[in-house]
Amino acid sequence: MSLPPSPRPLRGPRRRSLLASAAGAALLVGCTGGSDSDASGTGPSAADRARARAARDSEALAGRYAAVIAAHPGLAERLGPLREEVVRHAEAFGGERVASPGASSAASSAASPAASASVSPSVSARAAGPAARDAGAIPADEKGALGMLADAERKLADRRAGALLDVPGETARLLASVAAAGAAHVFLLTEGDG
Repeated sequence: MSLPPSPRPLRGPRRRSLLASAAGAALLVGCTGGSDSDASGTGPSAADRARARAARDSEALAGRYAAVIAAHPGLAERLGPLREEVVRHAEAFGGERVASPGASSAASSAASPAASASVSPSVSARAAGPAARDAGAIPADEKGALGMLADAERKLADRRAGALLDVPGETARLLASVAAAGAAHVFLLTEGDG
């Protein structure tokens, strides 16, 4: 005998999806430590370069999320947690904290005076990336905007997965964890598209 379908309408991420994202975040936290730098001191190591690029990529992706949220405020509840996770990815790679869209600087400075002192005024402009500065890059319909974000997440996850063989252990684990989280984001962004 099968169980009747749930009377609750299916909106937002499912419990299984959230658990997968939480597991990815837990792996991310466990992978942020140690040093992968060269002993030669002749410049940034491959790991340092990979981390810097990954931080920039995550900051740019957070900017895309912010631009979509600004263009489609109805998606803010769905996209806000994903954007915050992308911001945490950037921080894990050594990037700077990016303020949430719509959050006032007074609220953030009241909440954490030390944090606001360390964030430069250019952080939000840098994190906004080209997609946020070019309002025409955001599709006018919500489904198209979600598709654009899913495509950006997919490409970034694929690029990070491809870079795993070129970096040492700790950085590779961090890249793998964030690539897996990106793949989960793709699923969440395309969930319900049929």
